[in-house]
Amino acid sequence: MSFEKILLVAVVAALILGPANLPRYAELLGRGTRKVKEFLESSKQRVKDETDGAIDDLDWKKLDPRQYDPRRIIAEALQDDPPVTTAAGAAGAATGAVASTALTATALVASERAERERNQRPAPFDSDAT
Repeated sequence: MSFEKILLVAVVAALILGPANLPRYAELLGRGTRKVKEFLESSKQRVKDETDGAIDDLDWKKLDPRQYDPRRIIAEALQDDPPVTTAAGAAGAATGAVASTALTATALVASERAERERNQRPAPFDSDAT
């Protein structure tokens, strides 16, 4: 918060609470802030004590969900081919790749056909709306 906003809140509080009650409410606010701060500090200490310092060793940047890009993860997964160990395994992998490519091509043709059919239909007409 900027200084202007804090000043505005103080002026509004002075008008609403009145100058006579303002010191009492300021004291209550300070006391509440101290209690919240003490609670947070004790919570931090309890977490450190219960984890035996293991939480200090964590690399928090690795756990940041903003670093995960689903497109990159899928691209990396598709680039990783499992190692082929035997000739029968190579033939099976090649057959699987051909079948996968054929399924993908079939799905692509079907989606293109459905798109063309959608584009060829006339737009719906509502006589009440016009």
